[in-house]
Amino acid sequence: MNKIIKYFFFLLISTSMMCCVQKEKNLKVTIYETSSSGNKLTKITEIPSVESMSKITLNPSKIFQTITGFGGAFTESSAYLLNNLSKKSRDTIIQAYFAKGGANYSLTRTHMNSCDFSLSQYSYSPVEDDMDLDNFTIKEDKDDLIPMIKDALKVSENGFKILASPWTAPPWMKDNKKWVGGKLSPKYYDTWALFFSKYLTAYKEEGIDLWGFTVENEPHGNGNSWESMLYSPEEMTTFVQNHLGPKLEADGYGDKIILGYDQNRAGIKEWVDVMYASESSSKYYDGTAIHWYESTYEVFPDELQYAHNKAPNKYLIETEGCIDSQIPEWKNDAWYWSKNSTDWGWDWAQEKNKYLHPKYAPVNRYARDIIGCLNNWVDGWIDWNMVLDRQGGPNWFKNWCVAPVIVDLEKDEVYFTPLYYTMAHFSKFIRPKAKVIDLNNTDKELLVTAAQNTDGSIAVVVFNEGKQVKNFKLRLGEKQTSIKINAQALQTIIISNK
Repeated sequence: MNKIIKYFFFLLISTSMMCCVQKEKNLKVTIYETSSSGNKLTKITEIPSVESMSKITLNPSKIFQTITGFGGAFTESSAYLLNNLSKKSRDTIIQAYFAKGGANYSLTRTHMNSCDFSLSQYSYSPVEDDMDLDNFTIKEDKDDLIPMIKDALKVSENGFKILASPWTAPPWMKDNKKWVGGKLSPKYYDTWALFFSKYLTAYKEEGIDLWGFTVENEPHGNGNSWESMLYSPEEMTTFVQNHLGPKLEADGYGDKIILGYDQNRAGIKEWVDVMYASESSSKYYDGTAIHWYESTYEVFPDELQYAHNKAPNKYLIETEGCIDSQIPEWKNDAWYWSKNSTDWGWDWAQEKNKYLHPKYAPVNRYARDIIGCLNNWVDGWIDWNMVLDRQGGPNWFKNWCVAPVIVDLEKDEVYFTPLYYTMAHFSKFIRPKAKVIDLNNTDKELLVTAAQNTDGSIAVVVFNEGKQVKNFKLRLGEKQTSIKINAQALQTIIISNK
């Protein structure tokens, strides 16, 4: 009898231990999904048990770049629109972008002097040959732009970094004396460097502490369309090495970030070769800024890898991307998932490059690009305008574009497009100082990236571009779980450290 009782207890204890072991092997996750079927950063409460041969295996012991952040740009156009909405609508948008419960943006950009997404052309130094910039003023920013930034800072729990970019120096400093094209005249190199320093001081007096600069937005120009100023890699490096860097250092702003280049990835090699040619040439460069307009589908991984290897300890940040040359669809989510959008290259690219610009789905372009960037050493990704109207403006040049948030001023209506939720899948869950981690993905139709936050949690972002539901096993160490992702869907999967 005693033997039977002992055997019974042995079975009971063994079964209990097996259940515990089985439980330990189950990976606990929280899933958020945005999909063409209607999910909008929706928390998935039911995780079905599905059979799948596909596996995504995480390897957090192997790390890559440290994340700087994700976000969008403060433009005069966006700020003007916010100023003309009701307080309720304005607050809704600010909260959606910057509150912890919203997208929680951590990295942003703004423009020095005017840009195409301004209401008019203006400079902070309008008086010609004002070599010491005695008449420098940021009054143009005080009605719209600065209030928008201040409101965002108020609701941001952890704050955010701000990069500033000039589209052009004032015409009087340029060899062609025009807003568009031309180069900075060498006799004004010191004055232009002073301009950056005065801008920092003026914004600091407004309570806005800027993180740093890109030296010039799109130094190759923009087809002589709106504000621009041309540099060669050598000219920009001369300006940074001998004028901008030393001036900021002398004025107590040596901690401010300076990013070179700031244009499409396809041309990055010739720039980083010059920027990082020597210790002296690279001294004041903190990193490289890039845009995505060379193609609607290509990430240019070879170029990104090259840039990283050239300066592995410096920043590599996407500073601008948007759905350009397109009027936004109003309250039509399906458009953002359908391959019917075009860009500037569809009409105007050289014939040999038109293959890079087929019709595309806006959500696909964002999701593919951000994941591709993260998997190729990019540490920050900044969207362009945060808010535009139903026309895709205002824009003094009528260069219409799409933003994640579209507003109708006449009706005081706000439309959060699928692009807003696409951005939030990254900005909300992959926080500054997170480390991109290694992974193995056996389903090549799924695009995947992962990062471990400083609190130990891991955010895995999965994009299913196809029109079929996908199942996969997500594995971390000895634990795994089955996950289903809808067709045309983006998921962020959170693995807590608790």
